[in-house]
Amino acid sequence: MSFNPYVPRPIDRPTEVPLDERADLGVLDEAKIFAAPDDPADWPAWREQLTRWRADARTRLGYTGAHYDEITGDCFTVCLAWLWDETLYDHERGVFTVDAFLDAAERDFGGFDGVVLWHAYPVIGLDDRNQFDWYRDVPELPDVVRAFQARGVRVFVDYNPWDTGTRREAGTDAEEVAALAGKLGVDGVFLDTLKEGAGELRAALDAVRPGLVLEGESRVPLTRIGDHAMSWAQWFADSTVPGVLRAKWFERRHVLHHTRRWHRDHLEELHSAWLNGVGVLVWESVFGVWVGWNERDRAVLRAMRRVQATHAAWLRAEDWVPLADHPGTGQVYASRWTHDGEPLWTVANLGGDHDGPWVVTDARPGARFVDLVTGAELTVTEAGDGRVAVGGPLPAGAIAAVVVTDATVARHAPPTGDPSFPARAAVRTRTPWAPAAAVPAGMVEVAAGRRDLVVRHRVRETGLYGETPYVDEWKPLPPRLHHTATLRRTVTLGRFAIATHEVTHGEYAEFLRATGYRPVRPERFTAGRGPADAPVTGVDLADARAYAAWAGLRLPTEDEWQVAAEAGLLTRRAPLVWNLTESEHSDGRTRFAILKGGAAYRAEGSDWYLDGGPQPPEVSVKLLLTGAGLTRSDQVGFRCVADLPTPEE
Repeated sequence: MSFNPYVPRPIDRPTEVPLDERADLGVLDEAKIFAAPDDPADWPAWREQLTRWRADARTRLGYTGAHYDEITGDCFTVCLAWLWDETLYDHERGVFTVDAFLDAAERDFGGFDGVVLWHAYPVIGLDDRNQFDWYRDVPELPDVVRAFQARGVRVFVDYNPWDTGTRREAGTDAEEVAALAGKLGVDGVFLDTLKEGAGELRAALDAVRPGLVLEGESRVPLTRIGDHAMSWAQWFADSTVPGVLRAKWFERRHVLHHTRRWHRDHLEELHSAWLNGVGVLVWESVFGVWVGWNERDRAVLRAMRRVQATHAAWLRAEDWVPLADHPGTGQVYASRWTHDGEPLWTVANLGGDHDGPWVVTDARPGARFVDLVTGAELTVTEAGDGRVAVGGPLPAGAIAAVVVTDATVARHAPPTGDPSFPARAAVRTRTPWAPAAAVPAGMVEVAAGRRDLVVRHRVRETGLYGETPYVDEWKPLPPRLHHTATLRRTVTLGRFAIATHEVTHGEYAEFLRATGYRPVRPERFTAGRGPADAPVTGVDLADARAYAAWAGLRLPTEDEWQVAAEAGLLTRRAPLVWNLTESEHSDGRTRFAILKGGAAYRAEGSDWYLDGGPQPPEVSVKLLLTGAGLTRSDQVGFRCVADLPTPEE
C-alpha cells in the first residue's frame, strides 16, 4: 500500500490562496477548501483575494445563478438512509414506518431536511436486476416519498454510474434516472462516485420538473455549480485556521454536506459546516455497518439546526465575512453574516476551554448580544475605538450564534454529551432446534466437535459480521477497499445431519399444497413454480424457514454449511445458486444473512457488485436483507439440516 489511509491525500488538502494581488487566481478554480493563513494580519488580504477570485470566476463563466431561483427552502441536514433500515421498515409486518423514523430523527438530531433513500449497493449484482429495478420494484415507494415530504423532508434517490454489468434498459441512464425521479416525485438525485451529472442528465431532469437538485460526490467542478445546487463535502481537509468552502463562496446558496463516513468523531466537520453556513450528511449505517454518532455530536447538530431554522436567510446572504471580528488571540473563530442590515456571527471554539471575547465589533449602545445556542446574554466590554468585545465562557469544541436583539431568546442547555463512540454489535439471531432421532432421508451425518475454520470474504465497505472495516480512516482506496480478508474462527458444533442437495421447486410446491403458505409480502415469490428437480429460488429467509419448520428441520448455520462442504458432503444442483444460512444478524438498524456456495450468475464490470460465480466453501458473503420481497432472487436457494442426538443421548 503506497498511501496512508489515515491522513488526507494531496487532492484532499486545502488550497493555499496567493496573497499577491497580481497573482493568477485561476489556481483556485477547483479547490475544495481555500486554506486560511495562520497569521490574522493576513486575513484582510486573504478575504480580498477571495472576493477578487469570485468576481472574476463568475464573469468568466457568465454566471447567473438562475437554477437556484427555481429551488425553494433549505436543506442543511441530510440523512443517507438504507431504504430497509429497521427504523424505517418493519420487516415482520412488511410496511414502512416513516413517521417513527422521523420522530427518532427529531429526538436524536433535531430532525432532517432531506433523506437519501439508498437502495441497491451493496446488494446489487446478486442477479441481473439493475439499479432502477431495485427502486421500481417497491410498489409503495411513491407513497413513502410523499410521507417524507408531508413532514417537510426532501427525498433524494441515488444514481450509480458504475452499474453497467446488469440488465440494460432501452433508454439511456439519464432518461431512466429522470423517469424514475418523475414517477417517485422525489426532489433530486445524489450522484454516487460522480462529481457532476453533466448536461444530459441535467437536461433530462429539467424536462421532468424544474428545480430538481443534483448533488455531486466530493468536489463539484466550478462549471457545474450553476446547475448542481448541492454537493458532498466528503474528504475535505481543512487548514489549521478554518478555511472557506470554494463552492459555497462562489454561490452562497450552494449547500455542501460535510461527511466523514468512517469517523467516530464529527466535530471537525460540524465546525467547518457551521463557519461556512452549510450542512452535514448524517450517515449512521454505512452500507450495513454501524458508524453511529456520539451524544456530543448529536447535541451540537441539534443546536445548529435550531439556528438554521430561524436564520437560514443569513446563512445564504451575500454579505458573508469569514474569520470576522477576531479578538486577536485564541482559537475561537467566527463568520459574520448580514441580512437586512442585521448581523449573525456563527462561532466555533477549535481550542480548549475559553472564557473571554469571541468577537470584537462596533459598539451598539443599549443593545444586548445574545447567544442563540444557549439563550445566554453575553458579556460586553469596551475594546477601544468605539468597539466592544463580546463573549464569555465557551467550552472546548463548543459552538455559538451571536445576534444583537432586544427580544426574549429561548434558553437551552449547552450542547454537551458523551463523545465516545456508541458501539453496538451485530447479533446473530437464535438458531432454532430441529431434533431428529436418526439421520433423515437425503441427509448425511456430521459429527459434533470443535472446528478451526478459515473464512474468507471481500471487505468492500460492508465488512462481514458488522465490524467497521475502516475505523477513522480518511479514505480507503482500491485495492484496499475491495481486498479479500481472512478470518480464523473456532466453533463448537453439535451433531447434525445436512441435506446433500438443495430443496427443489417440486419439494417446495408440496409444502405449499400442504399448508397454503403465503408470505407477508408476495412480491417475487416464485418458489414451487420452477422445474421440479431444480433448486428452489424466489425465496427469502422467512420463506425458507417456513418450509424447514414444516419439514421438522431448520437451515444450516454458515459454520455447519462450511464444515459439511469442506468434508465433501454437499452436492450442488443445477443451476448453481447461493445457499441461505441460518446466520442472520441485526444491529438494530441493518439485517443481513450470510450466503455460501456461490451462484451461476456473476455481474461483471465493477468491484462494487456483490460477489458472484461459484465460490469455495470457505468464502462467506454478507447479504443485506431488503423488504418488499426484494431479497428473493433467482440466484438464491437453500438446504436444510436436522439436529441429531449425541451418542450419550
